[in-house]
Amino acid sequence: MIDFMSMERRVGNKIGGFFSEFWAFAAKGNAIQLAIGVVLGSSFGAIVNSLVNNIITPFISLLTGNVNFGALGYTIRSATTVNGTTTPALVIGYGALIQATINFLIVGLSIFLIFKLLQGVIKRFQHQEAQTPPSPPTSNEEKLLVEIRDILKSQSQQKTKNPGA
Repeated sequence: MIDFMSMERRVGNKIGGFFSEFWAFAAKGNAIQLAIGVVLGSSFGAIVNSLVNNIITPFISLLTGNVNFGALGYTIRSATTVNGTTTPALVIGYGALIQATINFLIVGLSIFLIFKLLQGVIKRFQHQEAQTPPSPPTSNEEKLLVEIRDILKSQSQQKTKNPGA
């Protein structure tokens, strides 16, 4: 007879061990930072793609005589119709490769510029922190010495104002 209870415990332990191990991995800061980076990266990619497609590519098309890079291609075989069956054209779409290359270069340049900008800001903050080092906290002895000095100074000023006193 099959012992379902022991089988369920063995499978449950393996599954529970897997999920506890997965949770330990996911709870680490690196996994969460990676997930945030992926989400922000995809959002940034959408912004850069919009920049490329809607702003930069029209200028490039203007410079190249209104060439639409996405439509560029080399036709190996044109579309044919035989007995009512149409065979589509066989086209090598190198324009899409050109467009993807332009997108890649602009994304890389944008990321590099943002990186340099952030590095400049970080260096500026570090430079400001280096210029104004924090003053060390004054100890109780120093506070007492300052008070004694102030008292002696005030007494000496009173003696000079009232020499006969």
